[in-house]
Amino acid sequence: MVYQLSMLDKCPLHGGITAHQALLNAVETVQAAEVAGFTRFWVAEHHNSLTHASSAPEILVSYLLAATQSIRIGTGGVMLQHYSPYKIAEVFNVLASLAPGRVDIGIGKAPGGLPSSTQALQLEMSADTRLSFEDKALYLSQFLEGYALENSRIKRVTATPVPVQKVQGFLLGASIESAKLAAKLGWKMSYAGHLNGSEQKLYETFAAYKSVTKGDVPQAALAAIVAPSIEEANARAANIAIYKIHFSDGKVFSLPSYTIAEDFAAELGRTDYQIKKEPLQIISGTAKTVSQTLFELQHKYGIQEFMLEFPETTLNERITAIESLAYYQQKYAG
Repeated sequence: MVYQLSMLDKCPLHGGITAHQALLNAVETVQAAEVAGFTRFWVAEHHNSLTHASSAPEILVSYLLAATQSIRIGTGGVMLQHYSPYKIAEVFNVLASLAPGRVDIGIGKAPGGLPSSTQALQLEMSADTRLSFEDKALYLSQFLEGYALENSRIKRVTATPVPVQKVQGFLLGASIESAKLAAKLGWKMSYAGHLNGSEQKLYETFAAYKSVTKGDVPQAALAAIVAPSIEEANARAANIAIYKIHFSDGKVFSLPSYTIAEDFAAELGRTDYQIKKEPLQIISGTAKTVSQTLFELQHKYGIQEFMLEFPETTLNERITAIESLAYYQQKYAG
């Protein structure tokens, strides 16, 4: 069986383009992905960002659904720690009712921004009443199943409208704990390989998910650079890195630049940290060699779907990558 191709779009603001143009670029990109036969198109959530235009992915999802006919549209992901599970379930039930069978919800534990934006988003939440991420995810899953919840904190409510076809849930993560939670929710898992490139971690997470689901394999989210030559692709990939800030209590966060990592610590008022630059694990090469790598990963790990991000690329480069990778995907299928 040939692998499926999907795409994650962060609506980049590179090159001085406006947010308006960046969001229109997402429309053009999803339409190209649909024509090319991609399975899904997801948009990310970034707050207080000067480099990404998608701070409200659920709004963008509705716009992209209206601009397409068949491709599944979703989030990669909703940063659930900031929101009421009940409200998120209502939003996605409306989307699923507007476009039956075409809506995904991916949720993530990360804040999607620096501590200042997290504080603003959670301004009216009390630390005494805030739910853990796992509890939020469990409530959300139950609401999306159509259950009328009633417990000590919720008094018999159902997330309406109830769609004919419910949304498909994905948990974004890269750990054994995430694998177990995805299985507990009865959701699929999207392994965040574009942020966590360790092959050992991939192996451990995949093994855990397969074990608790009796054989299911996570979707793999990966970063890819597709260029006319292998040399050009490798050179571009070498310039892309991630900065991990390690705090003394063991907590680790991934940031896109050294400066942003420093700002992250400053906003927390902490000095007990180290910042380490790590090369981002990127599949780079021509469309043919990248496709060969995907084919090899499918056979090695049983991966059936790749959610690809194309970092540091223009609109035309993303569309070219979509079209050329789809060509080789079909060639392998033949």
